[in-house]
Amino acid sequence: MQVYYMNGAGNDFMVMDARGQNLDFAATAVALCKLTHADGFMALDHSETADFRLHFYNSDGTRGEMCGNGARCICRFAEELGVSGEEMTVQTDAGTVFGKRIRPGIYQVQLNIPGVMDLHRTEAAAYVELGNPGVPHAVQEFPGLTWEMREPLRERFQALRHHPAFPKGANANMYTWVDASTVRILTYERGVEDYTLACGTGSGATAAVLWAQGKLPDGVLTVKNPGGDLKVTVKSDGNAITALLLEGPTEIVRIYEI
Repeated sequence: MQVYYMNGAGNDFMVMDARGQNLDFAATAVALCKLTHADGFMALDHSETADFRLHFYNSDGTRGEMCGNGARCICRFAEELGVSGEEMTVQTDAGTVFGKRIRPGIYQVQLNIPGVMDLHRTEAAAYVELGNPGVPHAVQEFPGLTWEMREPLRERFQALRHHPAFPKGANANMYTWVDASTVRILTYERGVEDYTLACGTGSGATAAVLWAQGKLPDGVLTVKNPGGDLKVTVKSDGNAITALLLEGPTEIVRIYEI
C-alpha cells in the first residue's frame, strides 16, 4: 500500500487511496502521522455525489470537517491517480469543494463559504465556521506579529483555541498587516494542538473576516504563513460572500510503501 507524504505551503499530510479498503481511519491517522510528524491524514474514497470523498483526520486521530491545504493536496493526489482531471469535485464533511490545477504544482480550491460569522464573539476575536457544520476559527489581529513570537505567545494561542465562547473549540489565527493586501499569520490548530506551518481554512477565515470588516475592498488577500504564501480571493454580491478561493503550492515529498 502506498502512502503519499505531501504538503501545501508547509502544512503536511499523509495521504492514501482508501477505495475498497476497510480501515480504522482514526487509528491509521495516528500511526501514519507519527512517521513524519505530519499535521493530518487524508483518505480518498468513493463518492456518489462528487468525483471522490475526502476523509480528513488530525494527527491525534480526531476527525476534521475539512482542511483547505489538505483539499488542495488531495486534488493533486486524485489527478496523479487518474481519479479526476485537472478540475474536480470533492465531498467533505463541510460540503462539496470544487478544485482545479492552476499550473503544475499550484492548485486552487473553493472553500466553503462561512456558515457562521460573528465578528464580535469575544472582545478581541471574531468567530468563523467555513461550511455548515464548518471548520471553526477564531481570528484576531495582533499588530507587529512575527513568526519568532511562537513560543512567547503559545499560552495566549492555547487560551484562544480553548476559549469557552467557541462551542467546538477553534483553530486560533492571529495576524498583522504587512501592506494593504497582505497579512502575516500564525495558526494554532485544534487536533494538532500546536502551530502549523500553514492553515488554508485559517487563511480563508481571516480573509472573510477582513472582507466583512470592510478592510479588503479588492477581495484579494495574500497570506504569509511560515511555510509559504497563500492567495485568498473573496467573491461577493456586495452584501454577502458568494465564493472563497484558496490558491497555493502543493508538493509530493515522498511516497512510502506500507
